[in-house]
Amino acid sequence: MTAPSIEPFSLPLSRPLETAGGTIETRRGFRIRIEIDGTPGVGEATPLSGWTESLDACESALRSVDDPVSALRGDQLRGTRAARHGVSLAVIDARARKAGLPLYRYLGARERVESVPANATVGDGSSVETADAACAAVRAGYPAVKVKIGAQAPAVDVERLESVRSTCPDVELRVDANGAWDETTADRLLPTLADLDIAVVEQPLSADRLREHSRLRDRGVEIALDESLVEHGVEAVIDAEAADVLVCKPMALGGIDVARDVIETARTAGLDGLVTTTIDGSIARAAAVHLAASVRGIRPCGLATGDLLAEDLTESIESVEEGAIAVPQGKGNIPPR
Repeated sequence: MTAPSIEPFSLPLSRPLETAGGTIETRRGFRIRIEIDGTPGVGEATPLSGWTESLDACESALRSVDDPVSALRGDQLRGTRAARHGVSLAVIDARARKAGLPLYRYLGARERVESVPANATVGDGSSVETADAACAAVRAGYPAVKVKIGAQAPAVDVERLESVRSTCPDVELRVDANGAWDETTADRLLPTLADLDIAVVEQPLSADRLREHSRLRDRGVEIALDESLVEHGVEAVIDAEAADVLVCKPMALGGIDVARDVIETARTAGLDGLVTTTIDGSIARAAAVHLAASVRGIRPCGLATGDLLAEDLTESIESVEEGAIAVPQGKGNIPPR
């Protein structure tokens, strides 16, 4: 086996994205190509500040890999999650192609899966803008809508959610606070969210507050953890009884294989798992769709994110029809390009 081929890329966003870590205008990363016994495999490593290692650290880790399989067996990529994601995806892709299976079947799905359900995500606009965007998603067939909250005052967010619920009475509503609340704010708002039939609140408190998250459970709204999962790991979250749902970002966790193990571990412990992406290129997004397809009965996931990019690595696969994304059925992940 030869060392992987590492190809840098830069993908402009369709519009700048404001985040807590600053404005994102492009997504930079690396396409990884390998061969295992003559069978090609392709991976993607697209680091994201605040979630993974830096771009420079990712490139350094990737270029240190001589044998991809051996690198995954040891600790070589343990501290560089995006790099590990790229290498592991390339290896799994090659093995699935060698086996003649779509990636989701290689990951463990026993039956053919035609599509996976997706949720729509709505930003932190005004009440009218939020309701309009949510209703547009409902008309497009999305079974669930996640509304970003926490950037504005709690009272404003409540008004926004009331507006959505009054115009979209039947859709499953989720909210994502991105750790913006303290426990007092969460205590005060959870009854209101329950009255609005909000299904899930994602990361209400900061990532380090596992014990406090455990006290927020059983209030009529499921507690989902995202940043906390990346920071502490699945066993710590389970031991702290801090969540009902785990939000799994394969790039931030170190690979689709790691993310699938997290979901299986969570389910064994009575928790649920969702799959979302981190503004990744099409190779990683396709792999996330395969991951979701490999999990039996998975709930709507945050997978329809290709429209955030103005350019892509390959043709996008996230054509959402009636709230679901078709799962590629060819060998491996998607055809190499």
